Amino acid sequence: MKTAVVTFPGSNCDRDMWVALRDVSGKEPVKVWHGDADLPDGLDFIALPGGFSYGDYLRSGAMAANSPIMRSVVTAAERGVPVLGVCNGFQVLTEAQLLPGALMRNAAQTFICRTVPLVVENATSLFTSAYSKGETIHIPVAHHDGNYFADDATLDRLEGEGRVAFRYAENCNGSRRDIAGVLNAKGNVLGMMPHPERAIEDDHGGSDGRRLFESVIGSLVGA
Repeated sequence: MKTAVVTFPGSNCDRDMWVALRDVSGKEPVKVWHGDADLPDGLDFIALPGGFSYGDYLRSGAMAANSPIMRSVVTAAERGVPVLGVCNGFQVLTEAQLLPGALMRNAAQTFICRTVPLVVENATSLFTSAYSKGETIHIPVAHHDGNYFADDATLDRLEGEGRVAFRYAENCNGSRRDIAGVLNAKGNVLGMMPHPERAIEDDHGGSDGRRLFESVIGSLVGA
């Protein structure tokens, strides 16, 4: 099994993501730079970490979505390779049109940094199979532009197809329908604003995020 973490200029959670994947999988992930034209061969999983890629200029994630490596990420995702985008990574996935919707400025116009309760909406995806539907978990958030927006038709489609992975139990940023994470139509791409990689050890305040990585790694090992 071979995993990778992509780093953009301004990423600041790439190390956290790398450690989470290493600790759960038992193997060191490959480090991929935004300027690389191609991903390493044989990747089973790709993670886009949080941070402030390119300083969040233009729009959060917009410049990163047009970096050289993202062409290969899009191709890999379309081929079925699992891709996880967290926080800024979620913003990149929407800007790259791998996920619908957009992440707007928080409704309160302030940066939010705290642990929040999430409700697991879909417990059957390759990212969430270690959770139970309706379960409340606690995961940290740290963002200024996490207010998820999509039009009613898109939201209805996401709901109807079971593509809402997580909802905020307490809406911290104004996201429509309390959405905290969504899946693509194939179910192999997940974008979420909360940081599961910051919640993999009880000594760090909680380990509810660990099961997300156990879900996807377990699915890959069992494939």
